[in-house]
Amino acid sequence: MSKYGSRKTRVDNITFDSVAEAKYYEQLKWLLRAKQIKSFKLQPKFLLQEGFKKHGVTVQKIEYIADFEVHKLDGSVEIVDVKGVETKDFILKKKMYLKRYEYPLKLVTLHKSLGWIELEQLKKLEREAKRRTKK
Repeated sequence: MSKYGSRKTRVDNITFDSVAEAKYYEQLKWLLRAKQIKSFKLQPKFLLQEGFKKHGVTVQKIEYIADFEVHKLDGSVEIVDVKGVETKDFILKKKMYLKRYEYPLKLVTLHKSLGWIELEQLKKLEREAKRRTKK
């Protein structure tokens, strides 16, 4: 189990970092069979900064590896990351990704009662619920 409570899960001989990520993979397979999406890829890599050498020190490149790349029927592409929480490391990589790449980055989470929901939408609902309970 990771420090964020996720546990690695295997589906179709593929190891996913979390149960939620494996479930999203299952959903993408279903959408593909139902002809709701054109295709999808696992673990697409995006170069955020090239490696370089300075003052005799080699600095390695910085890459962002998303969970999924989804190709929709209309030809658009969406990058999807399944997240429970946004770490500081991820927030920095997200900013670098958004500066460099055009494909939308969609962060989703699996909520017990709401099902799949975008992380920003869930945060908004939680803030609204908190405001209502303070009144």
